[in-house]
Amino acid sequence: MAQAALGAAGLHFDELNKLRVLQPEVAQQTAQLREECKAFVDRIAEFQKTVGGLIELVDQLAKAAESEKMKAIGARNLLKSIAKQREAQEQQLQALTAEKKMQLERYRIEYEVAEFCSQCSSLCR
Repeated sequence: MAQAALGAAGLHFDELNKLRVLQPEVAQQTAQLREECKAFVDRIAEFQKTVGGLIELVDQLAKAAESEKMKAIGARNLLKSIAKQREAQEQQLQALTAEKKMQLERYRIEYEVAEFCSQCSSLCR
């Protein structure tokens, strides 16, 4: 009867015979829920730590990839520059070759004229 009166007042005894405001089943469920929540929070914290590590790793890889990309772009630009320099040098050499051929032709003609004049002057004597 005393337990019924306490129960009507919202007071209950637990398995250790301690006076509680909550019913023993509700207190047990609350404790179980508290433990499950703590385990869940711990798992979430571990997950966040793992995800943080992965994000950091991905950031490092992205920086490394960007660095390699910039190196490749620099190397490509250097190769283009070298190719343009070679083309310019080739054009200069072709122009110099053409100039030397024209000079050679001019010297050949001068030689032929000088030889012809030499033959003419030896015939005229």
